[in-house]
Amino acid sequence: MGSGAKIKSKAVFITGTDTDVGKTVVTFVVGALLQKRGCDVGVMKPVQCSGEDAAFLRKNLNVTDSLQDINPYYAEEPLSPHLAFQRQHIHFKKEKIFAAYRRLQERHDFLIVEGAGGVLVPITPKYLMIDLIKDLDLDVVIVARLGLGTINHTLLTINQIKGYGLNVRGVIFNETEQISKGVAEQTNPQAVKKIGQVPVLGVVPYLKEISQKEIEKKCVGIAISQILNEKERSGNPSSALKRWDKDYLWHPFTQMQDWLQEDPIVIERGEGNYLIDSDGKKYLDGISSLWVNVHGHNHPQINQAIKNQVDKISHSTLLGLSNVPAIQLAKKLVEITPSGLDKVFYSDNGSTAVEIAIKMAYQYWQNAGQIKKTDIVHLANSYHGDTLGSVSVGGIELFHQVYRKLIFKTIQLDFPDCYRAPKGKVYPDYAFECLERFEQILKTKHHSIACLVLEPIVQGAAGMIIWPDGVLKGMAQLCRQYDVLLIADEVATGFGRTGKMFACEHEKVIPDIMCLAKGITGGYLPLAATMVSQRIFDGFVFDYKDQKTFFHGHTYTGNPLACAAALANINIFKNDRTLEKLQSKIKHLSQQLPMFYNLNFVGDVRQKGFMVGIELVKDKVTKEPFPWQEKMGVRVCQAARAQGVMLRPLGNVIVLMPSLSISVKEIDQLIGVTYQAIKQVTEDD
Repeated sequence: MGSGAKIKSKAVFITGTDTDVGKTVVTFVVGALLQKRGCDVGVMKPVQCSGEDAAFLRKNLNVTDSLQDINPYYAEEPLSPHLAFQRQHIHFKKEKIFAAYRRLQERHDFLIVEGAGGVLVPITPKYLMIDLIKDLDLDVVIVARLGLGTINHTLLTINQIKGYGLNVRGVIFNETEQISKGVAEQTNPQAVKKIGQVPVLGVVPYLKEISQKEIEKKCVGIAISQILNEKERSGNPSSALKRWDKDYLWHPFTQMQDWLQEDPIVIERGEGNYLIDSDGKKYLDGISSLWVNVHGHNHPQINQAIKNQVDKISHSTLLGLSNVPAIQLAKKLVEITPSGLDKVFYSDNGSTAVEIAIKMAYQYWQNAGQIKKTDIVHLANSYHGDTLGSVSVGGIELFHQVYRKLIFKTIQLDFPDCYRAPKGKVYPDYAFECLERFEQILKTKHHSIACLVLEPIVQGAAGMIIWPDGVLKGMAQLCRQYDVLLIADEVATGFGRTGKMFACEHEKVIPDIMCLAKGITGGYLPLAATMVSQRIFDGFVFDYKDQKTFFHGHTYTGNPLACAAALANINIFKNDRTLEKLQSKIKHLSQQLPMFYNLNFVGDVRQKGFMVGIELVKDKVTKEPFPWQEKMGVRVCQAARAQGVMLRPLGNVIVLMPSLSISVKEIDQLIGVTYQAIKQVTEDD
């Protein structure tokens, strides 16, 4: 690495086998050698009890960060931190350290974090130094003495660190005083290396003068390259992946401040209804990988269909050309969707499918000369995706409020959550009030309304809100009566999730436009389809000179690989009689769900087919929700993960949405673990 070379956002934690082994000296040596190699180095001493270690490092390494960031917690007495802080009335909060750490990490190429004492030193009675290391997710360099007894102390430290699932990057031996080297001093490093199975990074000789010049002269043998090593951690490739994840990835719908403090799960492969992480641990996929997997992971028929297509062509544009799988899939989709949906427009995800539907509905009326029909109606608590058009027809404030100045105005129709009906309102009558309100809107504004966008029967992201029978059909009838286009967003509900291939089939509703995605490829590849009636399609068929073309498209529209996967997915439905076999499993699931009402903090359990929402409440009588900041749903899902089941909540609603291929035995596992996780978090804490 030449002078001026940059190293992106790396860090290491330096600890000792005990106190007074010279951690600060070694930290300075490592920092100085890194600087010599052109690295912008930062230092941190999160906890310090007496002394000037942090100030010494700041001054001698010439860093300009504030001492408050370098050393967030300082006590004057040379005692264990837990005692020193208690005696000085210092209230310790680890979040203060995390905030300072992030600021320092952003400013420097490499950050050296020095601990206080050894790894089992208590910062508080319930929070040890090793807990801090784990929370920071850092590799560890151990500083040890050379002399007699160091083998025992060093091996104990190594074992303790490894037992926490952390990686020991190596050991640096430090001569704290000038002594003649006997047999022990000469052989201890090799003994530690062999028995402890960790690298020895070198020996810092006794330094009469702690200076850059002295270090460059006497410490050239320190293996700085190993401290900087970006290769997979020795014996644990998973740890490297987790670090790289935090260094380079930005996750969707994720508060990254929390993510950077957690131990992420990295999925490496899938088998049937299970996910397997990079450490080899199996998890039952209780949400079908965010509502997309249909027939299980690594399905041989879909695998083979994709492989066969790769051997032919992986992509060819639909702009001015066509391709075989896109044509075959379009024909198949028209055959399996409700009669009257005759044309297919491809895109790549649910958001774009809905965006396309909205634009089609709007332009349809413009092309027809009814230029006043521009208003879009959607339901409260709806979610249709994250592109700006889809956000415009979304009703969940948490997701959409920040973008209000970017999106177009809509008409929002209140749709009741029957569980939270006002006093005096009863199920299902309360739900039908939305039909009356919709009709009142249509009576006065139908001339300006282009379409109604809805999720048929199940409002997924709203918390698995299930509609009573007849509501969907009533909405469809009103749309027909007042000549308003009906857009059914079946991105989540399609491909068997509700017990039928599409949710609209439960009430024999044929929308003007239907949006498909998620399960369309069996959970393999990004693909979406916006299905339209012949009427809609004909509304765009004009002479070229009229400029009434639907000017919309995506680079990967109708991708042959994705279409091949979708064809295989649909064929499996037919060949395996998936929907037929699903009915008994839906019944078994419904028989298990009432047990959740035995839990003190479960207020409601909602189910439609394989779509389930279990709502947690702070008070069953008043239905008071748990405060958002308590992250109750997140904590339940974390507890389930610890028991081998992968879940993801919608706020306080625990979602169960397994693959259609799940077995009865696996349903029992899913239900049992979810029950225990809720009980553990809400009642046993």
